[in-house]
Amino acid sequence: MRLVLFAALAWALAAAGPAAAQGAFAWPKGKRAAIVLTYDDAMPSQLDVAIPQLDAAGLKGTFFLDADSLTPAEMLRWRRAAKSGHELGNHSVNHPCPRAMLPRAEHHVTETYDTQSMLAEIGVMNAVLFGIDGLTARTYAYPCSQSLVGGEDYRGGLRTSGLIRYARTGGDAYRSVITDAASLDPLDVPSWGPVDHPDGAQLIAYVERVRAAGGLGVLQFHGVGGDYLEVSAQAHQQLLDHLKRNPDIWVAPFQQVMDHVTKVGAATP
Repeated sequence: MRLVLFAALAWALAAAGPAAAQGAFAWPKGKRAAIVLTYDDAMPSQLDVAIPQLDAAGLKGTFFLDADSLTPAEMLRWRRAAKSGHELGNHSVNHPCPRAMLPRAEHHVTETYDTQSMLAEIGVMNAVLFGIDGLTARTYAYPCSQSLVGGEDYRGGLRTSGLIRYARTGGDAYRSVITDAASLDPLDVPSWGPVDHPDGAQLIAYVERVRAAGGLGVLQFHGVGGDYLEVSAQAHQQLLDHLKRNPDIWVAPFQQVMDHVTKVGAATP
């Protein structure tokens, strides 16, 4: 009942939104809004739960992989996922984060990196991913949604390196409702990373805010039905069911959607 009430409220808000907001991005095939489903850290629960649920719903996601725990068996499974249409993105080799965020990962903290070493690690991960899916164009997600290494912002170096086409960072449920293609930085695309076990109603309400704005929403997941920063398998399934029931929402991998967004932004006066 709670899920139904939340969804009904979100739909009412969407229906009340200004008509001018619809089509702000001129979405393809008459779509009203776009949702990108992204998953970080190459977790087993993504292979075991998220991808089977996505495949059953006929939807495709983007999985940002780091290499510090990838096994050969998992790499074969990720290869199968890529062949079925899911995008494999770069999340660096060792997933360095600020010491304060991951104090136990002392050997891979951003305080010990600089721009050159960070870009080198991203380049190595590109090579790993090429070995899995054979692709060269690549998207990226900043580990821990942080772009500072050794006290400097490495986005400038990333921008000129040619290593990455688009990059996703963090955000919140409101900042990450993206409505302006012309001003969106392709290397600083905000996302909503729901934590504290969000239920299906919360996920659907976010989707409906995006739909009401006629914009773009990027969801950032980690564990699905397991692992850490978990969303339950039930809540994830409820989200997918809602997206499948609403074909006016375009659901596609990050790179595909951003290719469209940057084309629209470039054409905007």
